[in-house]
Amino acid sequence: MARSRSISGSGVWKYLNPAYYLRRPRRLALLFFLFVSVSMVVWDRMNLAREHEVEVIKLTEEVLRLEQMLEELKGVGDGKTLMTHKDVPEDPVDVERRQKVKEAMIHAWSSYEKYAWGKDELQPRTKDGTDSFGGLGATMIDSLDTLYIMGLDEQFQKAREWVATSLDFDKDYDASMFETTIRVVGGLLSTYDLSGDKIFLEKAKDIADRLLPAWNTPTGIPYNIINLRSGSAHNPSWAAGGDSILADSGTEQLEFIALSQRTGDPKYQQKVEKVITELNKNFPADGLLPIYISPDNANPSYSTITFGAMGDSFYEYLLKVWVQGNKTSEVKLYREMWEKSMKGLLSLIKKSTPSSFTYIQEKNGNSYNDKMDELACFAPGMLALGASGYGPDEEKKFLTLAEELAWTCYNFYQSTPTKLAGENYYFSAGQDMSVGTSWNILRPETVESLFYLWRLTGNKTYQEWGWNIFQAFEKNSRIESGYVGLKDVNTGAKDNKMQSFFLAETLKYLYLLFSPSSVISLDEWVFNTEAHPLKIVPRNNDQRKPTITLRQRRFGGEIKG
Repeated sequence: MARSRSISGSGVWKYLNPAYYLRRPRRLALLFFLFVSVSMVVWDRMNLAREHEVEVIKLTEEVLRLEQMLEELKGVGDGKTLMTHKDVPEDPVDVERRQKVKEAMIHAWSSYEKYAWGKDELQPRTKDGTDSFGGLGATMIDSLDTLYIMGLDEQFQKAREWVATSLDFDKDYDASMFETTIRVVGGLLSTYDLSGDKIFLEKAKDIADRLLPAWNTPTGIPYNIINLRSGSAHNPSWAAGGDSILADSGTEQLEFIALSQRTGDPKYQQKVEKVITELNKNFPADGLLPIYISPDNANPSYSTITFGAMGDSFYEYLLKVWVQGNKTSEVKLYREMWEKSMKGLLSLIKKSTPSSFTYIQEKNGNSYNDKMDELACFAPGMLALGASGYGPDEEKKFLTLAEELAWTCYNFYQSTPTKLAGENYYFSAGQDMSVGTSWNILRPETVESLFYLWRLTGNKTYQEWGWNIFQAFEKNSRIESGYVGLKDVNTGAKDNKMQSFFLAETLKYLYLLFSPSSVISLDEWVFNTEAHPLKIVPRNNDQRKPTITLRQRRFGGEIKG
């Protein structure tokens, strides 16, 4: 047996001797072929294993991402705040400033809650409330989306309960159709889009139905005042010749189109789009309309042309309905009308001396007035938002104009002892600007434009300007029981009202100015003129109820669009 193993062993070893194959070329070739084949199989198996490993890693990451999204969606549904922000690491200064603005909102809201709960607006100095809008809970509704975006869940839920149980629109009250639309309809729809809670949509439909008779005029251009109980509508007694006001008649399109999209009922959209169709019939080549329009024949009256009070938001909504409609051919008319109006705006642009502040004049007939309202400081943000719809040269021109106007508006603030802007400014040769009406009622327009310019250019200068304005509000307007406006920005004398738009607009835009651009993304949302964000939904010709996801992911108390 031992010999047998020895012979057998020597028989195997000869195949391992290279000389054996050198004397047998065919067997050498066969061995080489076998070696190459085995090597290729092994190499292929190794590659497959590596690819499989990569795929497994990708699938694992995707599963984890989907699990995280599911948890985030659950968090929104449960009203929870999830600290899972995945943006690029934030500037600590932005985080700190955003928290300061949030604390300001908490102070404003808690003061309203303590002294004026359910009233339209707080009077901080007398520590009581006033129903300046007929008892519709204006501050409550105006604040809902701000509370939600800031992650103030406890405050939001308490306000939601008030809306569900106490908000009643059956009032014998002559309401401003414009103010009720932008504050109440807009505020409720925005909160519905953010939260998905149908109580807000139901309430929005209720108040919108009460406003609809205002459009029952010979042209469809609405009356601006309507009784919420009887539906009787008329125009303000002080309006020229019983005419309708341009801004009041052309600033309902975003809200009522959104309401038709959310409910599937086309009547709201039909009412507000007829206004634009009517105005477009004789729309001037420069796109500029006077502030008074006849509801009987749609003819403009001889009156002021302005981007300030009573004109402003008409032009804003021409652009924003185009944005809301996803910039498609369905809303092309709005963009065309807006571009005409921007040609007209260019004809109103002038520079001051000696400092070359760019400003927007007002016009009456063929005469120009070197006056600009702080309200017109929405225009830089509007121009920045609309610039990208032009070709490269025009885009650069309008963005530059936006930046120049923003500098002027910022100097409305910086030029006063309190560093808060007056209501309007006059420009005169060699003297730049001077305050006209000297009150400040906590308006948002300048910080609104700074928000847009920051988002669209990334220039942190606009954040610095916004922070300076916020600090001026904190120094001059904050008192123990809320925030007040100033009777005079030169002396700092205080008034006795915390305007609802301070919570709806001013603090919201300041908060977003220091938030990542993914928080209420401008690609996903469009702001109404009261800073209520509405979800962008493509136009639907047959007005069937669209399928849209209304609940958004929340990160650290913030909404990501």
